[in-house]
Amino acid sequence: MTEKREVAAVLGGGSFGTAMATILAENGHETRLWVRDPETAAVINDSHENPRYLPGAALPETVVATESLEEALANVTLVFVAIPSKAYVDVLKQAQAWIAPGTIVVSCTKGIHADGFRLMSDLLKDYLSDASIGVLSGPNLAKEVVERRFSGTVIASADQILRERIQDALGCGYFRVYDNPDMYGVELAGALKNIYAIATGMAASLGVGENSRAFLITRSLAEMSRFAVQLGANPMTFLGLAGVGDLIVTCSSSLSRNYRVGYMLGEGKTMEQAIEELGQTAEGVNTVQIVAAEAERRGVYMPIATALNAVLFHDLSVETVIAGLMQGEHNHDVEFALTSSSPDDAPSGASLGKTQLKKDSQ
Repeated sequence: MTEKREVAAVLGGGSFGTAMATILAENGHETRLWVRDPETAAVINDSHENPRYLPGAALPETVVATESLEEALANVTLVFVAIPSKAYVDVLKQAQAWIAPGTIVVSCTKGIHADGFRLMSDLLKDYLSDASIGVLSGPNLAKEVVERRFSGTVIASADQILRERIQDALGCGYFRVYDNPDMYGVELAGALKNIYAIATGMAASLGVGENSRAFLITRSLAEMSRFAVQLGANPMTFLGLAGVGDLIVTCSSSLSRNYRVGYMLGEGKTMEQAIEELGQTAEGVNTVQIVAAEAERRGVYMPIATALNAVLFHDLSVETVIAGLMQGEHNHDVEFALTSSSPDDAPSGASLGKTQLKKDSQ
């Protein structure tokens, strides 16, 4: 960490926003945590704990919670937005008056805005056009972060200075921050993996085997990267922490909100019952409908996402979906390949050329 002391605001007092505020404060930065409810702000400031989202986790005394956006954003140098996607626009409309041009603003929300298929970074550009924008994503279960278990994340932006500032601000002995210029790919990976976490949670509750779990996760990765390439992302991004790393942890852990929703659905609970029992936002529920519709519009082959959408919102049975998946086309295993600059060269070292999609993979 550098000696530069940032003035940071985290918008959103959920589990991940609280985890980011914890790291920032422990790293010596002035840290404000914006929450909607004044009672919640008072509890956090008095007890140094967020009892609703991270009960039992002690927060640094230097994390100051406030329900006032103006107070939270006064003279900030860094802003982290950890708001559920459905409330994103509403909060940005209120916050834009207090965010100065040139301020670094980083989205931590793994979701998609339905109107026009907009990612959160697109919304930041709409409402904060003079800000420097980035995206933070990776296999970062908030409970483990505040327990100071070793974790890694990815800061993505075209702005190298932004990436370095966030690496310095968040990097510490238990939290490693890697960088990637492919903001769109990193952001898509974070949003898309939530779909497959619901699917794997549902499968786990139905007692599928380990072979089935490996099959489902691997084919999910293929779908994610296939869809992202159609939208202009780099498929190699999906081999990193923000892609396969986040997919593995979200599809394997009971700490994952989307996995837990899927598990409850597999047990026979309704969507309403699962969401109520969860008590938090599971972005994948909203994302699966948006992505299934966009995949159909673009003609992208996404059998798992499409099938899950049919199960959740069109009353198709899980058994019918599984039969359909297993009877699908025999496609290639690896759809993306690194090709050398010359057909006779082995694809290694500096000879690696551009990434190519096998055209007959669908």
